[in-house]
Amino acid sequence: MSDAALTAALALLAAFLFALGVQFLNRGLAHADPQTGSMIDIGASAALHWLLAPFLLVEIAWDSPGIWIFAAIGLFRPLLSANLSLQGVRFLGPTLASTFATTTPLFGLAIGVVLLGEEVTPLIGLGTVAIMGGMMALAPRGKRREDWPLWALGLPLGAAFLRSMGHGMTKFGLLFAASPFLAGITAYTVSFALAVAAQLLRRDRPRISWRRPGLLWFVAAGLANATAVFTMNNALLRGEVVVVVPIVSAYPFFTLLLSLAVFRAERLSARTLLAMLLVLPGVALIAVAR
Repeated sequence: MSDAALTAALALLAAFLFALGVQFLNRGLAHADPQTGSMIDIGASAALHWLLAPFLLVEIAWDSPGIWIFAAIGLFRPLLSANLSLQGVRFLGPTLASTFATTTPLFGLAIGVVLLGEEVTPLIGLGTVAIMGGMMALAPRGKRREDWPLWALGLPLGAAFLRSMGHGMTKFGLLFAASPFLAGITAYTVSFALAVAAQLLRRDRPRISWRRPGLLWFVAAGLANATAVFTMNNALLRGEVVVVVPIVSAYPFFTLLLSLAVFRAERLSARTLLAMLLVLPGVALIAVAR
């Protein structure tokens, strides 16, 4: 398998794993509030990394700039980006929030070009537009909220930007410390510390009881997300941001497929077929672009 094909395959696998994590999170939210669930999710991801550290963590050069770049990522991703997404849905409703969230690939292209000097070929550009179109086709339908403040548009856009910035900074950090596992364990450790601090500062902090088995959905989500990040970081180590980010951003497509085939929460519809006709060729165009 060529490097380009391997990069695309890893990005596609990461998208599927992120989608699996979304399904687990959705089920967990029936048993706990989003902030508590996010803390458990991030904590499970960090715990899995530390359990695997004796086997996957190579010798660390503590003076490497890469470590501090990975730590900086943990300051805003996934905790802040996820909370911005949730607040975007709260203020704008799912339709507008999901539509603006499709800008993640555009931010990814911009960051790849500006920060890393990557090149966007016509095939990558066309594939990215196709994937974005597929994601817009999957945006929830229904009556849009009309009473939202103008600044609320910054919530889903900010979440999309932070996700893409995290990918770009990961790629940049890997240039100094070529360890996808180190990137994940550092970012998740910092993010979990912030999540715990935020939970402790809550006035309405709920009591976490592991007697509620529903909380294990968040643990499952954390394991899926940790594996997804490790897979994505391996793709970023081998390939470019302008290739990896658009493919990973197609994870809502896999979320829908899982809802159809596994969780039986959706039915096949015209918009699902339209998304397939846009996303799959879009991924293929990006995969053969290099």
